[in-house]
Amino acid sequence: MTEHDHARAPHPGRRALVRGAAGLVGAGGLAAKVSVGSASAVPTTASGDGRVPFHGAHQAGILTRQQPFGGFVAFDVLARDRTELAALFRKLTARCRTLTAGVTPKDPDVAALRDPQDRLTITVGVGASLFDGRYGLEGTRPPGLVDMPEFPGDRLDPGHCHGDLSLQICAQHPDAVLHVVRDLARETAGLLRTRWRADGFLNPPRPEGAPRSFIGFKDGTAHPDTTSKREMDRLVWVGHEGPAWARGGTYQVLRTVRIHAEEWDRVPTAEQEQIFGRRKATGAPLDGRKESDLPDYGRDPEGRITPLDSHIRRANPRTQGSESSVLLRRSYNRDRGLASDGTLDVGLIFCCYQRDLARQFATVQKRLEGERFADFSTTTGGGYFLVLPGVADDSDSYASALLGRGGTRT
Repeated sequence: MTEHDHARAPHPGRRALVRGAAGLVGAGGLAAKVSVGSASAVPTTASGDGRVPFHGAHQAGILTRQQPFGGFVAFDVLARDRTELAALFRKLTARCRTLTAGVTPKDPDVAALRDPQDRLTITVGVGASLFDGRYGLEGTRPPGLVDMPEFPGDRLDPGHCHGDLSLQICAQHPDAVLHVVRDLARETAGLLRTRWRADGFLNPPRPEGAPRSFIGFKDGTAHPDTTSKREMDRLVWVGHEGPAWARGGTYQVLRTVRIHAEEWDRVPTAEQEQIFGRRKATGAPLDGRKESDLPDYGRDPEGRITPLDSHIRRANPRTQGSESSVLLRRSYNRDRGLASDGTLDVGLIFCCYQRDLARQFATVQKRLEGERFADFSTTTGGGYFLVLPGVADDSDSYASALLGRGGTRT
């Protein structure tokens, strides 16, 4: 604890952003080992005309360089039987393939995507409720795919949680995200019903390095090596521990988090830095000089420099074994104007990807219990989803292995 930790009374019951969001971070603090706004998760690259490849072993939008705007939508599936469910996934595949190629929507009343330079990606996942018995899929649900639980400090709105199916839509312009939502709503009418939706954006880096979140700190300084196949296989992609149809997919956690900005703003900057564990101006850890410096907790076992309950130290204590809980973040800022009480309604759409929800996200959540930064945030919605493996080619479709058409994956 720092000498001024006692200066501010805590706000019981508000333990969520990171605990609730695995915090602004993953395993390195808001700096997490990924990037909320640092366009650092890169492998899937765009072609010369700006298009991101649609076909492949994994879906785009996970390792793809993070786009400035992101939309997240969860749906209830209305298909009456397994045949209609398969038809839904074929429709989604065909439309997403067309849209990501930069082709204008058919309806002239819907504004066209500007051009392929939007680097549009659409990422499709499924929730635990899709395996509830309606479509004969009960025996195929991966053991790790469950409804997102309510963690201590959460104030979840049931109407803004879970879903049979999820979409992540990312692009260079906000209108492109909305146009995709509208286009897919038209194309899947009668088969999908929107359950909840959240739109977000990245703040451009100022002056360099990772962008800043609404708490004023750099967000996304550290991240796993997304160019390393070995690291991604270890941390992100589902392997032989899952059913054959899920291999090459990944578990997605979504958390809509409100930041209590007015309360945070009343905390002196020096104390904010102790709570967070980094310098506000530079993003450097408290024992470093540059944003890219790694904190050395071994030289500070009592937390005299970086408090033991600081955000980055709780999120990633850098102890033996903690590397196994690192996760990949792709979060976005969110601004919804004013809440009903007149306070700012701003926050975070926390998004992360991992191979194992229990080993990674849930472990980070547990470590973050009691960290002071959670006093300034509340998680209100979200869900767990399994992002489907990629679409192999023009003859393949989403969930083909799950539904038994288009061959099986081994």
